[in-house]
Amino acid sequence: MVTYLPSPTRGVFWLGPVPVRMYALCILAGIAVAIWITGRRLVDRGAKAEDALSVAWWAVPFGIVGGRIYHVITSWQPYFGQGGHPIDALKIWHGGLGIWGAVALGALGAYIGCRRIGVNFLDFCDAAAPGVLVAQAMGRWGNYFNNELYGGPSTLPWALQIHQWDESSGRAVLDGAGKPIVLGYFQPTFLYESLYCLVIALFIVLLDRRRILGRGRVFALYVMLYPCGRIVFELMRTDPANHILGLRVNVWVCIVVFVAGLIGFIVAGKRHPDGTREGREEAPEVLTE
Repeated sequence: MVTYLPSPTRGVFWLGPVPVRMYALCILAGIAVAIWITGRRLVDRGAKAEDALSVAWWAVPFGIVGGRIYHVITSWQPYFGQGGHPIDALKIWHGGLGIWGAVALGALGAYIGCRRIGVNFLDFCDAAAPGVLVAQAMGRWGNYFNNELYGGPSTLPWALQIHQWDESSGRAVLDGAGKPIVLGYFQPTFLYESLYCLVIALFIVLLDRRRILGRGRVFALYVMLYPCGRIVFELMRTDPANHILGLRVNVWVCIVVFVAGLIGFIVAGKRHPDGTREGREEAPEVLTE
């Protein structure tokens, strides 16, 4: 008996005239959980739980814009290549957010938010790291609902059934009998990455409880560990991607990010070897008026 993981045949549902996109719901649910986790962890660092939401008002919009910019830059052909549609670059509801752009600009937004309310930026990053990983894990299920970002063909019991997809309508293409067309069965890389994110989130939380790593080192661990798994999943994926020297662009970015995380971990350890957590700090008057 052949076993497999079924995939949805619809990624968009309608509430009257309003489309409800599962991709967007997964992203939003992940953001909500990340804010809640960050708030609980901020309390341990001398801040207030509600500070997480205050900073999120800055970090989330910056992160979404950054994620979209990264996706468009690294996968520019559908938008600006031959036969591309530039306006589609704005259609974020069709999917397409790059985690590296989201983290980079999201961190800038978080820095602005932290400065405005007087929370130490590194404390916030350390508090947010596990929540960000959980948000990534939840967001990957948006790819599941869109039948996208899978690996090569597979006969494993957990192989993922993939349908031929109509991106414009957000649903599987139907054959003459009205049944969804199945392309085949593939490695569920979205699931592997989702589980990996949850594992390293748990690891970071447990390690942070056992010993105080010092300001900035918890976030640096996230920056180091996530690319290690992402490289594996990138090499498994078969979706179209730009390459440099035979490797997907995201593989090279993972290497660069890992090195940056390693440097950050070492530097943070030298600057804050005692793991002091001071929590709230005085905000500059120019930003709090």
